[in-house]
Amino acid sequence: MPELDQRLSEVYNHRLDTITPSQIRSFSREIQDIPGLVSLNVGEPGFNTPEHVKEAAIQSIANNQSHYSPQNGWLELREAISNYLNRRYQLDVDPDLEVTVTDGATEALSSSFLATINPGDEVLIPMPGYPAYTSLVELAGGVPVGMDTSATAFKLTPAQLEETLKDHPNAKELVLNYPNNPTGVSYTEAELQQLADVVAKHGLLVVDDEIYGELTYDIEHVSFAKLLPENTILINGLSKSHAMTGYRLGYVAGPAAIVKNVNKVHGYLVTSPSNPAQYAAIEALNNGMDDPIPMRKAYRERRDLMADTLRQLGFGVVTPEGAFYIFAKIPAQFSENSREFALRLAKEAKVGVTPGSAFGSAGEGYLRLSYAADLDQIKQALAQIKTFIEANQ
Repeated sequence: MPELDQRLSEVYNHRLDTITPSQIRSFSREIQDIPGLVSLNVGEPGFNTPEHVKEAAIQSIANNQSHYSPQNGWLELREAISNYLNRRYQLDVDPDLEVTVTDGATEALSSSFLATINPGDEVLIPMPGYPAYTSLVELAGGVPVGMDTSATAFKLTPAQLEETLKDHPNAKELVLNYPNNPTGVSYTEAELQQLADVVAKHGLLVVDDEIYGELTYDIEHVSFAKLLPENTILINGLSKSHAMTGYRLGYVAGPAAIVKNVNKVHGYLVTSPSNPAQYAAIEALNNGMDDPIPMRKAYRERRDLMADTLRQLGFGVVTPEGAFYIFAKIPAQFSENSREFALRLAKEAKVGVTPGSAFGSAGEGYLRLSYAADLDQIKQALAQIKTFIEANQ
């Protein structure tokens, strides 16, 4: 029945016309079956969840804590989040009204965008950036406005933000992500304050993704919410800090009026968070404040090795101040675009990386390499990249 088939083919949200599946995951799938591939394209910790955190999740199951939690998460967890944010970042957050527990930071972002964006609202996004920001803004009916930060060592400057706002005076929101995926750059308190002054002047709402905040190496991590709490939706979670990516546990913290609407969307998307994940998070936040320290130490060692080696091989490297990625400029002797080069690296050098174009046009000419992998894997991958580069000089 051709007419029925045609009609059914058109029954979908046409916002999806401009949205493509994640190029990070699609490229990873494309190269995953290459024999002997050493993968540096995974965006998750190369550590296991701490034992005491795992035990808390197991105990919750043994205690038959298997029923629905409150929509915004157990109060005990919201109090743990509030206490953590106060101890770590000097934030004063009401656990009753200003926190919602979500199924990971991605759902926190989804619920936040859906709760705050009206059709046609412009959202400013520093680029290169995590591709989900652009796609989620578009799904919410917003218009993403990319800001290419490659000329300023991948940091958004107050001058660039002001200049963008001249062209987009009605922009409603700004997305911040630091330490940044894919570049690893972060901001000092002074740099954040300069951005906060511009944000306050123009009355922007900031969706502030600090999921990598515990993985900062050379500067102290300062939360943007400390500087401008009334304008900030803070997105965070335990995926990176406690190696809990599979637990899917994140949270939103911010002004009560905004969080109320975020929680409304969240409830219709997922009903409530997982109980074992919540009890694991309670343990992590109450008794695992120091859990990220050995991970941070190991990542810093791996970062230094990777950055130094890549520079010696002709890659351009801005030393990451956090997260576990290096965003490296492809050596000048290669004419391929980032996807072609990454595919060649996978096939010829047997090393999997992510092409910079996966993070927007501002990432073209770069590669994202993860140093969350095991140190021996990193050494092996770097040796294979060295052989490849030398063979093509």
